[in-house]
Amino acid sequence: MSGDFETDQKRYLEGFVSGIQAGRLAGGGAKPAAEPTGPDALHAKAQDGTTARGGKLVDQEKWKRAEHPFDAYSRLKGQAARAEFPKPEDNFRWRYFGLFYVAPAQNSYMCRLRIPNGILNAHQFAGLADIADRHGGAYAHVTTRANLQIREIGADATIPVLEAIQDLGLCSRGSGADNIRNVTGSATAGIDPQEIADTRPLAREWHFHILNERTLYGLPRKFNVAFDGGGIIPTLEETNDIGFQAVRVAAGSDAGIWWRVVIGGITGHRDLARPTGVFCKGEDCTAVADAMVRVFIAHGDRTNRARARLKYVLDAWGFDRFIAETETLLGRPLKRIDEAQVEPRPPFDRLAHIGPRPQRQPGLNWLGVALPVGRMTTDQMRGLAALAKAHGDGDIRLTVWQNLLLSGIATDDVPRVASGIEALGLSTRATSLQAGLVACTGATGCKFAAAHTKEDALRIAAHVEGRLTLDQPVNVHLTGCHHSCAQHYIGDIGLIGAKVPVGEEGDTVAGYDIVVGGGFGNQARIGREVWKGVTAEAAPAAVEALLRAWVEHRAAVDESFQAFSNRHEPAALRALAGAEADA
Repeated sequence: MSGDFETDQKRYLEGFVSGIQAGRLAGGGAKPAAEPTGPDALHAKAQDGTTARGGKLVDQEKWKRAEHPFDAYSRLKGQAARAEFPKPEDNFRWRYFGLFYVAPAQNSYMCRLRIPNGILNAHQFAGLADIADRHGGAYAHVTTRANLQIREIGADATIPVLEAIQDLGLCSRGSGADNIRNVTGSATAGIDPQEIADTRPLAREWHFHILNERTLYGLPRKFNVAFDGGGIIPTLEETNDIGFQAVRVAAGSDAGIWWRVVIGGITGHRDLARPTGVFCKGEDCTAVADAMVRVFIAHGDRTNRARARLKYVLDAWGFDRFIAETETLLGRPLKRIDEAQVEPRPPFDRLAHIGPRPQRQPGLNWLGVALPVGRMTTDQMRGLAALAKAHGDGDIRLTVWQNLLLSGIATDDVPRVASGIEALGLSTRATSLQAGLVACTGATGCKFAAAHTKEDALRIAAHVEGRLTLDQPVNVHLTGCHHSCAQHYIGDIGLIGAKVPVGEEGDTVAGYDIVVGGGFGNQARIGREVWKGVTAEAAPAAVEALLRAWVEHRAAVDESFQAFSNRHEPAALRALAGAEADA
């Protein structure tokens, strides 16, 4: 008899072993026979410690342990060959490859990429448009992590999509599930006249470090890292688990450029990253981030998905213990610098991501393109790529504001490029409201969303702009669910999807809870709820009423909406808005 197993026998044995592993994890106290080893050992030890203490692992932890997603690629290929969509455990696993099965919203996959610092070249951008044409819905979305999503991908197209993305020199590995997400950096890195430091080398180093360190996959939950170089366009690093902020130290032995380390941001849980007292040099950022992630791997909650984020480790421990654990892993103390020696960050401009701005390179400009809540067609993508290649430096710079910049455009060419963008059905101009309009995918493409956020955002903008002229930038963020992908808590006005009861029969309709007064950067703040259960139909009028109350009752013409709304208690705002709505 041959010593080889048949294919069916191999599958049976693999399933049998996986079942035993999952059973051990679910048992509450049993440990594997051998001490975990290899790149996944840190995770396995954390899981074993959880069960030894009597904790019950959530399903996702059991799925990761039973079969690591990166060990299951052949099964993904098999499902693609059979045009078969995944069951829940594989839907989770395939997110490690950047693939999200989004039924019932759409009976298809979404693919999310990894684009360090949000910058790719014209060839890659046009190539992604071709992939979306061949295998998706002929459009793409820019996300709030300066990233791209391709949607409406069929079950049989997953492998062709992943391979085509890699052929372009891009990837989607680890862009979903319990992994470190796309690394963001300053949109104008390397070209901004006011920047303190170029974030591109640091974002690139961290990006490739993640890709090549399997231990950094399979965290208790997702993890976000961002670098802000002090440029004119905000990076929103304070919304990340770890943020590195470029600063100048004025004098003394520490004079020079450092990176301030802030941690604990998670706006969906109403928290912003705060300073740790720690500063590091650029060459140390990856090592510091790596150590912090490993502390989270070892001590993050694996029994409750709602609390499995860095914030909750910090809440339990405090910052001092977390930094001490990080220093233990690094084997050295981290640098502390007196904040009194740190120069203020250069100011940001909330409109700098729209229209032309001069670069630090003489005679060159970037040109910000307004995308309607981040959506663009593949024809528009190819047209933008052609303009970037013919008249710019060939870079496409995505921003956390769901739009993009073309850079390296000669001053004399700016009108020609702007006209070319207009011919594509896009614009380099936006109103004070349109420039800060942010919306997640919404119920059109996400099963978690309670409202059609992108569509409602455009209705709100059209309604308000037909009735009010705003003389200052105002950010309106719409997010569909508690995951807060559009970061509604940091908007001047934030709307989070909700099912609103109507009638006496227990029926509901799509709607929103509304918060006001949020902010970012040097105005960072979590918004406060002012209305609960506003129907989607009534949302445009509600936003108009809030903005009209501000225009009519602000203390001075330069008082921002954030300052105005935080000067009033929610009840007073409701009264003012109600009076304006009745007027």
